[in-house]
Amino acid sequence: MPAASSGFHAIRQIAALPYRARGANLDAPVSVLLVTSRETKRWVIPKGNPMGSTAPHAAAALEAEEEAGVRGSVCPVPLGSYRYRKRRKTGASLMFDVEVYPLSVDEELADWKEAGERTRQWFSLAEAADKVEEPDLADLIRSFNAAEFNSAARRRSLLSAIAERSKVGPMFAWFQNLLPKTGDFFTLFETHAQSVCGASQALGRLFTDGSARAEHIREINEREHDADNIIRETLGTVRRTFLTPFDRGAITSLIGAMDDAVDEMQAAANAVDLYDFDEFEPEMKDMVAIIIDSGRLVAEALPLLRDVGANATRLHELTERLVRMEGHADELHRAGLKSAFQRFGSDPAGAMRFTVRREIFKHLERIVDAFEDVANEIDGIVIDHA
Repeated sequence: MPAASSGFHAIRQIAALPYRARGANLDAPVSVLLVTSRETKRWVIPKGNPMGSTAPHAAAALEAEEEAGVRGSVCPVPLGSYRYRKRRKTGASLMFDVEVYPLSVDEELADWKEAGERTRQWFSLAEAADKVEEPDLADLIRSFNAAEFNSAARRRSLLSAIAERSKVGPMFAWFQNLLPKTGDFFTLFETHAQSVCGASQALGRLFTDGSARAEHIREINEREHDADNIIRETLGTVRRTFLTPFDRGAITSLIGAMDDAVDEMQAAANAVDLYDFDEFEPEMKDMVAIIIDSGRLVAEALPLLRDVGANATRLHELTERLVRMEGHADELHRAGLKSAFQRFGSDPAGAMRFTVRREIFKHLERIVDAFEDVANEIDGIVIDHA
């Protein structure tokens, strides 16, 4: 983070961190896209200066399209910031503070504005962190969605650890089979999160790609159906299981909040379909970008529940960001409704157009609210078990 103020302010810039998952699995590694700078050819992320009245995250998305040739949903809540010093043509070496906005890449352009001036390349998080020169930026990249962190969180069962320490060997396996079953709740959580993530990404495509809306809506409905099957299995496992890793109420509340999120995604998609709506407001697109990033954070958080004590700090960081994004989404919701009412509310002929927008905003708000509920449930588990 930038150093404390000492009577002056560093020059402010905005940047995008383009990312994508390398596979469909929940724990699939994440790649980020770096570009080379035009002069020194060192690896950087797309960045530039604020653009007047253009929202910072929207300006970051424009920089990503111009410098890296990628488009997608950009979250309006910054991931964080970093500071660097740059030498200007005048010879002055000035300090810059850069706010970084996550951008979920949907499209890579074959040709773009600065294609002849820069090279772009996808890297793993660890590789990208090693490539950039700014320490704060490297830290942001490493903490973005560390698949290796999730892998480390998948601990063995307590009984297996006891068996290894005591050298009981095969006899212990026989004894373990006599014990009450504990249920594989962690796999159920993570599988449900995969449905939530898939639905949120499909929702992002629905709000940006009108040419394939039927397919995006179908995918969201399929993801919701998958999630329903998982929650039924979870509730059945709760009833059948003698020993659970957390309080039974915590298990059902957590997966219930996740299911509320994907249910509202389906409701939003069906409203878009019902009203044949394609006039997506900027605030709607920003809320959808928050939903995509919220899904990513939940997907990272749930595997960490396998060892709450060891991962408590990281879990708190993730849930704090989820809550912060929900607050930003509330502001977008209010601003979007106000803008729509000012345009259509006073005109009887426009009443239906306002009503449709209000309904879609309502579903988007409920999705983000459900993610905040997920964050609160995770925090409750951390408090009880860390």
